[in-house]
This record gives sequence, C-alpha cells and structure tokens, in this order.
Amino acid sequence: MNIDTEVRHITKAGSNIFLELGFPPEEAKRLQAESKLQINDTQLLKEQLMAELASWMEENHLKQTEAAEILMVSRPRVSDVVNKKTSKFTIDALVGMLSRVGKPVTLSVG
Repeated sequence: MNIDTEVRHITKAGSNIFLELGFPPEEAKRLQAESKLQINDTQLLKEQLMAELASWMEENHLKQTEAAEILMVSRPRVSDVVNKKTSKFTIDALVGMLSRVGKPVTLSVG
C-alpha cells in the first residue's frame, strides 16, 4: 500500500486561508478577522495564567526546580511558563498547574 504524501499546495504566511479554501471574499475577510480575535483572546488568557504562576513562584521564593516538583512538570516546562511561551501550553494545562498550588481558576463570561 502506498501512502500519498505529495504536497499540492502551500499557503503563504499572511495569506487569508479562508479565501484559499474558497469562501467568498467578504466572508473570508470576516472569518479571518474573527479568527485573529479568538487567537488574541486565547493568547491573553494564557499570559494571565502564566503571570499568576510566576507570581506564585516569586511570592514563595521558589526556584524553578522546586516549582517543577510541586507543579508536577519538568523544570524546562516551568521555564517556559516564566518566559511566557504561550504556544507550548493549553489553557487546560495552565489551569491544572494553578489548581495544584491552590489557586483555582474562575471563568467569568460577560
């Protein structure tokens, strides 16, 4: 059995993927704007959660190794939190870490 792995199309960075998928221009523009807003909102939320974790470490005078043990993650993962590498974490993972240190997260919609 042969698996087809040929690349037939590459979307250039900055292009509107929705246009390339065949959406009408106005709808593609709207969908791209919506998607950028959602990505930005997610990024901001992750940054807030990471800031809380970094503050907890600072307040408790913890080294990254000590924090890693408490958070049940590796030391490099703690470094990624401190350096706000948001792309390496899901919101769920960050909420779980905060929960482990007694900082439950409350979601407010409005």
